[in-house]
Amino acid sequence: MADAALRLKSLVEQLLGVPFPLRIRAWDGSQAGPPDAPALVVRNRRAVRRMLFKPGELGLARAWVAGDLDIDGDLYTTLDLMSTLVWERGEDARSLVEMFRDPQARAAMRGLVKVAGLPLPPAPPREEIRRARNHLHTKRSDKRAISHHYDVGNDFYEIVLGPSMVYSCAYWPAPDATLEQAQRDKLELICRKLGLTPGQRLLDVGCGWGSMAIHAAREHGVSVVGITLSHEQAAYARKRVAGEGLTDRVEIRVQDYRDVADGPYDVISSIGMAEHVGAERYLEYAQDLHRLLRPGGRLLNHQIARRPQGDESSYSVDEFIDAYVFPDGELAPLGTTVTQLERAGFEVRDVESIREHYALTLRRWVANLEADWARSMRLTSPGRARVWRLYMAACALAFERNRIGVNQVLAVKTPEGGESGMPLRSRTWGA
Repeated sequence: MADAALRLKSLVEQLLGVPFPLRIRAWDGSQAGPPDAPALVVRNRRAVRRMLFKPGELGLARAWVAGDLDIDGDLYTTLDLMSTLVWERGEDARSLVEMFRDPQARAAMRGLVKVAGLPLPPAPPREEIRRARNHLHTKRSDKRAISHHYDVGNDFYEIVLGPSMVYSCAYWPAPDATLEQAQRDKLELICRKLGLTPGQRLLDVGCGWGSMAIHAAREHGVSVVGITLSHEQAAYARKRVAGEGLTDRVEIRVQDYRDVADGPYDVISSIGMAEHVGAERYLEYAQDLHRLLRPGGRLLNHQIARRPQGDESSYSVDEFIDAYVFPDGELAPLGTTVTQLERAGFEVRDVESIREHYALTLRRWVANLEADWARSMRLTSPGRARVWRLYMAACALAFERNRIGVNQVLAVKTPEGGESGMPLRSRTWGA
């Protein structure tokens, strides 16, 4: 096809009813679109077939992960421009149903079919997980979902996360601080909110590679049980604990939170884990943690939140993230999380939003990945590296644009007498 880029641009604009904001570079070497804009590189006809067979975010993601689509230019600028077409279409934007009813849109679809050539639909990239939706959040399905995300190689995560090996939002003293300093400040902030004192027992739910457990034991003299469903994380964390000389104070288990039975604990931390719990299990999760705490014990729940939607009874997931990043993950509004914690018996004492901090953290992770890109692909796969680059950059923009947030919720298992044990001016956190 001569001048495939111009043909694609014209058909996409006819289909969407709006100008396409990027330059298109097609497989025949042709280009069309604003000369100063980043280029969407369409490497082959298969990319068009992927988007036709699965219109919207998932089709784009499949083409990106497979390497059929690429970007020439700044990734963040490109995603920002694309967001108005894929993630932020206004109320006046046409739905797919409306597109197919429109004669011009139907004609555009027929044109794209001719461009694509349309044999059988391409198989999804091997990095995409497949599972039955009716088995959400059983112990078996949760273990499989966690393994899909976290058991991709500790060496790969060392590249992305850096020496701190903390896979949650850092707490930045300034934008130009080091990632390691910001992650240490986050761990210390949590320890202060929990009011840790030597000799206490801490349960770290979703302990990852052991950073919180090690920090709390080393800096505050507590005994820690860290639990994870990832065997690779557990092995790595145990090695780190031994290297720090903390095996007498830190135990790392491969265990589901529903199976912990050796309470009571004085304090519990749950950092970036509750997103995996699921709406139908969240009250059970909160009740289990409440049961495991002694009276007066504190819970620090660090969790990403989405903005409320019109129909909160509907099941809503991000197609790309559900298929490639966090299978079965669900984000709840902050108000829902607070309500569920209160229904479980907790007294919520403090909520702190640190949304901007996560955008800074994600941009540093993307920079780490890009700085060692060739090795990252060797350690996992080219498709997996592309997944992580896309999802982290897109999430950075989502936090910056206030589409999602992240909050630290401090709650207490307040005894019947009402003595919470909280200081009168808690916001100093003992600093």
